[in-house]
Amino acid sequence: MTAASPALLHRVGDRALAWLDAHREHFRLTDEDLATGRGIVERLKPVGELAVNMRVLAREGVAGSRQHDISVRLLDHVWRDLLDGGNLLAELQHQEPLSPVPLEIYASLHELGHRHPGLESAIGLARGTASWRALEMMPTRRLGLLNAERKIGLVPSGDTGRALAATWLGRMPEPWTVQLHIAYDITHTVFHLTDWGAAPDRVPPEIADYLARYLPAWTADWAELEHWDLLGELLVVDACLPRPTLEAEMWERYAAAQGPDGAMPVQGTMPVGDRGEVFDQLHHPTLVAAFASAMATSRSLSADVAA
Repeated sequence: MTAASPALLHRVGDRALAWLDAHREHFRLTDEDLATGRGIVERLKPVGELAVNMRVLAREGVAGSRQHDISVRLLDHVWRDLLDGGNLLAELQHQEPLSPVPLEIYASLHELGHRHPGLESAIGLARGTASWRALEMMPTRRLGLLNAERKIGLVPSGDTGRALAATWLGRMPEPWTVQLHIAYDITHTVFHLTDWGAAPDRVPPEIADYLARYLPAWTADWAELEHWDLLGELLVVDACLPRPTLEAEMWERYAAAQGPDGAMPVQGTMPVGDRGEVFDQLHHPTLVAAFASAMATSRSLSADVAA
């Protein structure tokens, strides 16, 4: 198998991070969002994704000095400006005590040393109820909640093995039934199970073998459809396997879809129009590009050292 060059892998992430830094103000919640409360959880989702990705970059340690400076600046922006030092998460937790969203966002920032005692107290109060464990959610989402609890040092409120067994991937069904939403369930099952790639050994061997067998066909299909957002997530999954399965050509196709400014489209070519609306379409695939780059670059450098 021909592996992609570390230079190409790193370049994708470097460009993506530059775009995220240049557009960081677009992550901010508007006064209307805060005043009405409408859509506030949806608006916080990209903020949480930004925090997760900066945490991955810091953990993998593959960034150069420029990337390191940008990631530190972005994380400071997330905590101090976007989340008001955690006050926004604490307020949301008080308004919706059983919402897992504040905990999920806080977990990555907590790992990086940020603390908000009021938020932690509110989370603790909610977790002490029977309702917290009785909340109905998709098994993949349950895995994410259990991982967030573990990340901030709490005893998980459920069984990870049971949650995994209930997911689509945990059942390992027919591989030709992978529709778009199922594909995203697969990638996020791996992300939550491995703590965003930190612990790939948490993937059971039989599931790792299943993924290794079918991942090349899935990536080929989604690359043919030019679905770059999903392809990026599948590239992360490949980096979580004991042995990578994808040829360099897949990364080369993915890198070619990236814009000169570092943005990555969801599917096809770059959208045009209102800057805010375009940002809403580009922020997730561009965050995925930074994530995929960090994981693949780290894996590639580790392989070089081992060789």
